[in-house]
Amino acid sequence: MSLGGNMENKVVVITGASSGIGEATALLLAERGAKVVLGARGIDRLEALAASISNGGGEAVYARTDVRRREDLCNLVTLACERYGKLDVLVSNAGIMPISPLSELRVEDWEDMIDVNIKGVLYGIAAALPVFHKQGFGHFVNIASVAGHKTVPNQSVYSGTKFAVRAISEGLRQEAGDKLRVTLISPGIVQTNFTDGMTNPALRAQLAAIRDKLAMTPDAVARAIGFAIEQPTDIDVNEIVIRPTAQG
Repeated sequence: MSLGGNMENKVVVITGASSGIGEATALLLAERGAKVVLGARGIDRLEALAASISNGGGEAVYARTDVRRREDLCNLVTLACERYGKLDVLVSNAGIMPISPLSELRVEDWEDMIDVNIKGVLYGIAAALPVFHKQGFGHFVNIASVAGHKTVPNQSVYSGTKFAVRAISEGLRQEAGDKLRVTLISPGIVQTNFTDGMTNPALRAQLAAIRDKLAMTPDAVARAIGFAIEQPTDIDVNEIVIRPTAQG
């Protein structure tokens, strides 16, 4: 049994790393000694984040990554392995939330959520699983949502994608054997820019008001991710649900 409990020199790939939960996770893990490999679509923000980590004495590399493109995930995992010689953890954090009533028939939004929230996770698994099997170790950390536990009006498609991430993660855990770990993190409402991509103005304003009133900081979710990673290698934290106390 390995005692674990150490982030030092772990190589961690993070998608959606340029803001919100991904950015907070990159900063926290790098501070604890991990080498972080950052992926997101916003290259300028990635560059600034990597520079901030390096200036603070940490190690970070980055690549423009659109999780809707399988080759982008392959390239990100390859970057980690070529630069650092291994991959310890893949944090599949990239996600979008353009919610709306089904009756508005915002089919393009539905497709975007499926492409990013479900297929983006699957492409990450496809990129990292062969590496993990070859190494004999590895850890998937998939970011879902409390919407993956309960469906509410206007969120049915988003909720469906997060239910899917839960199902995929649990199936992966059962298939992965005794050397790999799979953790699902389901946050409640978080102080991020998740409303930016919403195409329904009324719902965007409503959710922004709720967020500004009671949301937790991304650091809270980053700490939960860090907790799961730092467990001994033979301990798999399967699922963490984390909400602000004010959220019903």
